[in-house]
Amino acid sequence: MDTQINYEFPLNERIRVFMRLEQLFIELKHFLESETVLDKRVVMKTLLDISMIFNRNNIKSELFKESERLLTVLNVAPKDFNSDNFNVEDSIKKLTDFKDMLHSYHEKIGATLAKNHLFQSFAQRSMIPGGTYSFDLPSYHYWLLQAEKTRLDELHEWVKPFLDMYDAIDLVLSLIRIKGAKKQEIAEKGFFQLTLKDQGICQLLQIQVPQNAHCFAEISGGRHRFTVRFMQAALKEERPTQTKKDVEFALTCCYL
Repeated sequence: MDTQINYEFPLNERIRVFMRLEQLFIELKHFLESETVLDKRVVMKTLLDISMIFNRNNIKSELFKESERLLTVLNVAPKDFNSDNFNVEDSIKKLTDFKDMLHSYHEKIGATLAKNHLFQSFAQRSMIPGGTYSFDLPSYHYWLLQAEKTRLDELHEWVKPFLDMYDAIDLVLSLIRIKGAKKQEIAEKGFFQLTLKDQGICQLLQIQVPQNAHCFAEISGGRHRFTVRFMQAALKEERPTQTKKDVEFALTCCYL
C-alpha cells in the first residue's frame, strides 16, 4: 500500500485557531517529557506561543459555543455517529463535563502565568532574536539549571489551565474529523475545485496524496467553495510550480 501524505485545511477561523493550538500542545507535551535544558527552552517558547493565542482570542467562549453546538447535534442525531470506535454517550458526558469546567473558570485562562515575573521577562526578551541568552536573562538561566523536579513542578502549574482547554479542543476536533465520507478524486493537470453542498457546515477538509505523486497540496477556500493546486516541490532557489499531470487523491469533507 502506498504511503499517504495527509493535509488538513480548516474552513472557518474557530477551527483554524483550534488546529493551531492542537499542534502547539502536541509539541508542548512532547518536549515537556524530556529533561534537557534545550528541551525546556522549547517548552517555554511553545508555552509563550500558546499564551499569545489565548490572549488574542476568547478561546473559552469559542469552546463553550462549540461544545453546546456539538451537544445539540449528538442529542438530536446520535445515529449519525455510529462507529465501532465512537461512543455517543461517552462523548455527550465529556462535552457536558467540559462545559461545566469552562463555566467554572472565573478568571482569564493563563492569568496566573501573566502574573509570573520570570515568564513575563522571558516573553519580553523573546521578541528579540536570541534575546533569552544567559546575559539577557540571568534569572531564566538560573531556573533552567535547577533540578528537573523543580522545573517540572512550576511548568505543570503554568500549563494546567491550558491543558484543560486542550482536552476540550481535542474532543471537538475528533468529533469533526469522524464526520466525513472519503471520496477518490482526480485533479486534472494538478487543479481541483469544488462547490460545497448546502447540507450543513463543512468545518474541515482532509486530503490524502500518495507520497509517490511527488507533489504537495496547496489548499485555499472558504465555507462555499475551495480550490486545491498540486505543486511540484522547488529545486534550490526555484519557486514551486503547479504540476501538469493528473493527480489522484482522497478527499474528505467534514460536515458537522
